[in-house]
Amino acid sequence: MAEPGAGVGAGAGAGRGYELPMLLFAGFRSAIDQLHARLAEEGHPDVRPAYGFALQAIGARGATASEVGRRLGVSKQAAGKTVERLEELGYAERAADPADGRRKLVLLTPRGMEVLVRSGQIFDELYAQWARVLGAERLAGLESDLRALVPGAVPDGGFRVDVAGWFGG
Repeated sequence: MAEPGAGVGAGAGAGRGYELPMLLFAGFRSAIDQLHARLAEEGHPDVRPAYGFALQAIGARGATASEVGRRLGVSKQAAGKTVERLEELGYAERAADPADGRRKLVLLTPRGMEVLVRSGQIFDELYAQWARVLGAERLAGLESDLRALVPGAVPDGGFRVDVAGWFGG
């Protein structure tokens, strides 16, 4: 019989394979929570994790709502609602696509770029904090090990941002 709170698959004699994904997720969640607490303190209280992924999906060059939806793994309608909210908050705007006047591009505003840049800086600060806790060598080893476990990167060399679609939200 599993101990209370032990999680699925933790019964007598069961392996502990479930723990690593849960620890990875908890570490991810902790980093994202710390990031958003800092962003809120610095004037961005309405930025939610899903908006951060959407801002990444829009990127510095902009994207159509359909492209944002594909990058996030959500419907065009869901992407459109997120883009509308980002517009309301002043992080994004729509403009005519200079390459095709029939299309609308979603572009980051200066405020949207500011929150992306600041997010990157905060993640760098968190990384330095982890290096102090774990030691620089252990952290570099952990990062290297995780890269070895992560299936092939996306074509542009980045990481997938379709977390909202993957979680079904």
